[in-house]
Amino acid sequence: MIDLYTWTTPNGRKVSIALEELALEYTAHAIDITQGEQHGQHFLTLSPNAKIPAIVDHDNGCVMMESGAILLYLSEKTGQLMPTDKPRYWEAIQWLMWQMAGPGPLL
Repeated sequence: MIDLYTWTTPNGRKVSIALEELALEYTAHAIDITQGEQHGQHFLTLSPNAKIPAIVDHDNGCVMMESGAILLYLSEKTGQLMPTDKPRYWEAIQWLMWQMAGPGPLL
């Protein structure tokens, strides 16, 4: 079971989409960034940079922040989403980094 702490932003949504596509059991917890909830003490223990999304994987106690890192974690956990051959894997990483640094924050 995974707890997802998120809000309705592109970065928050891409993790919830991945969780749905991977058919992983999760509970979503709204962190209203318009009300400053990302600065609450509990959330800061999960995401010290006060940014959504963050997850807690209760299968192994793993706590993750940053959408790209979470996507890579979910891929590794399930063996899905990412190509297995190295050239295609690195091409996918390249596009993930581009999305995270380019259009993702602008949306």
